[in-house]
Amino acid sequence: MTGKVVRKAIIPAGGLGTRFLPATKAQPKEMLPLIDKPAIQYIVEEAVASGIESIMIVTGRNKRAIEDHFDKSVELEYELESHGKSEMLELVQKISHMADICYIRQREPLGLGHAVLSARSFVENEPFAVLLGDDILLSEPPCLKQMIDLYEAKRSSVVAVMEVPWDQTHKYGIVALEKGDMTGRVSSLIEKPAPGEAPSNLAVVGRYLLEPSIFDYLEKATPGKGGEIQLTDSLQRLNIQSPLQAFQFQGRRYDVGDKLGFVQATIDLALEREDLGRDVREYLLKRLGIADGRG
Repeated sequence: MTGKVVRKAIIPAGGLGTRFLPATKAQPKEMLPLIDKPAIQYIVEEAVASGIESIMIVTGRNKRAIEDHFDKSVELEYELESHGKSEMLELVQKISHMADICYIRQREPLGLGHAVLSARSFVENEPFAVLLGDDILLSEPPCLKQMIDLYEAKRSSVVAVMEVPWDQTHKYGIVALEKGDMTGRVSSLIEKPAPGEAPSNLAVVGRYLLEPSIFDYLEKATPGKGGEIQLTDSLQRLNIQSPLQAFQFQGRRYDVGDKLGFVQATIDLALEREDLGRDVREYLLKRLGIADGRG
């Protein structure tokens, strides 16, 4: 274990996005917008708000739009400045200055564990975060910031978990906690257990804070569930040697890798915006045939 500050994060973004075809045939699923902001920007913003300084985005083929989004856009900035659109100019410039972002290509989509392993040289010998782009987690302070605080107190790897319905446990990595341990010490992890075989309904929700020793296990990992290199399998092995903590996230979570979750996130975020909230609410009420009871 180390005593270093957590300042690096990995965002795996090499998946094919098949659940959103045909929209993702020629554009990354991570760039699908929640109103006017791509999903991956929410992830980067959480990392930055949590104190992360450097981010490695693991990409794949047809993912160039992600790099372009976080890069400086000289032509666009000139156009906005020349037309006096200062607010839009500031918005665009802020995106390209959010963090030190670099990229590596995952040559084959061999699983989350393989994606994390591909960023080993970036991490070097430091603790690091992994944020999955399908999970938008909203809270104050951010989920990752709370996990970093827990890591600094316990000096052991941390996974974020939430309760999910028991009939949905087969869709997630599931953790079981040590009996009688009120600190969240993990006793076991299992990737997408068969229906009825989950040890709990605490699901891992796309945020990890890991010691660099995880790479020793990922390097030796063999394909697991779905024929992929699963991060969960290596975490289970790491947990035998070094205690793993579960952080029970209490905010809002949207699975934007799922069509329903994507729609839910879009609606909720629209309702909360000053420029859209009232009109969206009125439209929804009208669409559903419900009278607005407000005066």
